[in-house]
Amino acid sequence: MTKAHARADSFATALRSFEDTGDSSQLRELFAPNPELLRPQVATGNEGTSDVTRFWEEYRSQFSQLSTEFVRVMESGDLGVLEWVSRGTLTTGRPIEYSGTSLLNFDDEGRIRRFATYFDTAAFLRSQPSER
Repeated sequence: MTKAHARADSFATALRSFEDTGDSSQLRELFAPNPELLRPQVATGNEGTSDVTRFWEEYRSQFSQLSTEFVRVMESGDLGVLEWVSRGTLTTGRPIEYSGTSLLNFDDEGRIRRFATYFDTAAFLRSQPSER
């Protein structure tokens, strides 16, 4: 972890822990009260949710196994940017790999006040190759 992007690195570490254990407490600690949480591919009305636990547990519930590799992590001012690739297995048993970007906006205390993530949703729609 470098000082240049310590807050974003902390998020990456907490996300990996959550993926491994299913325990969202380390992630929850990084968020400000009532943050804006956006996953645009999920219909939540005109606004995102602010329930950190529900947001992450709904995301994780799609997978039986998941691991994210962060390929670029940057911070500037109150913005953190993470580019990543996730690999795992959906609860249907189908392997999946997809890439995306997450944006973190930090408050004055270094907590995440806004989180938005954008990723390749087509990977979730692809059918598993048929066996011969």
